[in-house]
Amino acid sequence: MQRTYFILIIFICITIAAHAQFTTAGKIEYERKVNVYAQMAEMDNNDWFDKIKSQIPKFSTSYFDMIFDTARSIYKPGKEVEGSNMFKMFGGGPAMENVVYTDFVVAKVTAAKKVYEQKFLVQDTMRKIEWTEKDEIRTIANYKCHKAVGIICDSVYVVAFYTEDIVVSGGPEMFGGLPGMIMELAVPRLHTTWVADKVELIAPKETDFAVPDKGKKVTQKELFETVKSSFKDWGKLAPRNTWWTAL
Repeated sequence: MQRTYFILIIFICITIAAHAQFTTAGKIEYERKVNVYAQMAEMDNNDWFDKIKSQIPKFSTSYFDMIFDTARSIYKPGKEVEGSNMFKMFGGGPAMENVVYTDFVVAKVTAAKKVYEQKFLVQDTMRKIEWTEKDEIRTIANYKCHKAVGIICDSVYVVAFYTEDIVVSGGPEMFGGLPGMIMELAVPRLHTTWVADKVELIAPKETDFAVPDKGKKVTQKELFETVKSSFKDWGKLAPRNTWWTAL
C-alpha cells in the first residue's frame, strides 16, 4: 500500500513538473485579418464601395513572424499570401512592412514603419499600456491564455489574450507589458485581429535579430503627431490612418 502511494506521489510530481515547463525562446506566426468590408463602409463614397464589394473577399489576410527569447524579440512580415498586393488598395495595406525590434533588458524599441511612401525609424522606450485583466480564458495555439483590455491613442480600445506559459512580455507590433506573450490581439476600430496560429520551439540565431536602421528617426509621439497633421484633411479616414501608425 505504501509503495503504491509512493509511486502515485512521484507520478503527480512528474505531471506537475511537466506542466511547469515554460517557453523562453522560439518563433510565433501571427495571422492578421482585416475586415475590408467594414473598413470600406466607413469611407465617404459608399456607392463606389457597393459596386466593387462583390469583387473582393471580405477579409484581407497576411502573416507576421515574431522571433524571441527572454532578452529581445523581432516582429516582421512573414509568408506571402496570394493576392496580397491587391489588398494594398482595399484596406489591407497599412503596416504591412513593419519591423519591430524590442530589447526587453533596457526596455527600448526600434521600429521601421512605412507610411505610404515615407519611411520612419521609431526609436523609443517600450510603450506602456494600462491593462485591465478580465476573467475570460481561451486556448490559442495550444497555450492557455488570459484576457486583458487596454487603451491606445487616448480612446482606441484594444483586446489582448496573453499566455503566462511564454515568459516574454511581448506581442505583435509594439504591444506588450502583460505577464506573458500576447497570442491574440484585436483593435475593433481598425477591424483588425492578430492571432498566433503556430509556435515553433526553436533557438533563435544572432542573425535573426537584425535591428532596423532605415528611415527618418523619430519617437513614437513625433511620428503620431507628424502623421496626424498629414492626414488632417482626409475626413473620416484621418483617425484610422493615424491609429495604424501607432501600432
